[in-house]
Amino acid sequence: MAGIYIHIPFCKKACHYCNFHFSTTRHNAGEMVNCLLAEMTIQQTYLAGQSIETIYFGGGTPSILPAVDIQRLLTEARRLFNVIPVPEITLEANPDDLTMEKLAEFSAAGINRLSIGVQSFSEEDLRWMNRAHNADQAVACIMNAQQSGIRNISIDLIYGGPTLTDEAWKENVERAIALGIPHLSCYALTVEPGTALDHFIEKKKIPPIDADKAARHFAILMDMVQAAGYEHYEISNFALPGYHSRHNSSYWKGTPYLGLGPSAHSFNGKSRQWNVANNALYMQSIRQAQVPFEVELLTPEMMLNELIMISLRTAAGCDLRVVNERFGEEKSRQLLAAGEQYVQQGWMIHEGSHLKLTREGKFFADGIAADLFV
Repeated sequence: MAGIYIHIPFCKKACHYCNFHFSTTRHNAGEMVNCLLAEMTIQQTYLAGQSIETIYFGGGTPSILPAVDIQRLLTEARRLFNVIPVPEITLEANPDDLTMEKLAEFSAAGINRLSIGVQSFSEEDLRWMNRAHNADQAVACIMNAQQSGIRNISIDLIYGGPTLTDEAWKENVERAIALGIPHLSCYALTVEPGTALDHFIEKKKIPPIDADKAARHFAILMDMVQAAGYEHYEISNFALPGYHSRHNSSYWKGTPYLGLGPSAHSFNGKSRQWNVANNALYMQSIRQAQVPFEVELLTPEMMLNELIMISLRTAAGCDLRVVNERFGEEKSRQLLAAGEQYVQQGWMIHEGSHLKLTREGKFFADGIAADLFV
């Protein structure tokens, strides 16, 4: 199985924390869609005929596009690729785009899963983030989506921000649970270079991110969603049974995928490539029937380190049998030996053939994984 990711590089506003590739200029959105269709044709052999189980529209803000453009892209994907009869098709969306009319159009186009960028149910948070929607729209869009018949819904929430108190964070999580949202993606506010947030901190307009607050919010989150029956299946992702993201789970399992659009990444099992993060240059190249990308051949060490990093973030953990099969018994023994200090510390457990992070270890996931790199 494989997946397709389609990057829609347009947003209404620039959120203060965001470093994804996008443009607030949308006059050429129609031409961009045509270029995405053309790139599909150029790249139709990249996945070597593998079955396509998931299609994911990310961005940017894909819900900005008219549903007819989403339908055109899906129709072409089905024509050129071996898409299974019932794939998971996810659309990232902003609350202010999700009217009942547009939801019906997206559903008719083939969208069967929504990933909604709520970020917070607090008006103060949303203003500070420079989001395009308000708190009322954050709630209304979820209820609209549920009424439209799209039940497979995920929302994004951000914690650790300067305007978010512990009590307000609890209220955000409580609201999400009460609304019956089956999937939550929750992220600590992170300062990315070159963002408005980075500039504000550098100019001392706001204080640096409070790591202790973020840790408290993560602990609150884990307790609340566990009590509500959610499965903590990846560090930042929580789902009711049966609602794990098939697309993202494929990433974490190392499944090949094709990325289309400016800044999109692709992976075929042996190499990784990424398109230029510039709308004008991307479209100029596609018009000449060339995909403007850089490619990196992955060494065995790079692939093993990526396996360690990704798998330790999941509930399943790192399977030493997979390490043994793909990289040799010696690497498996080295990894187990390196992880022993964290087992003794109570941050990892060795369960069967798997190394897994404990609740305490999840607070230090990236650091532990980096320490285990070969």
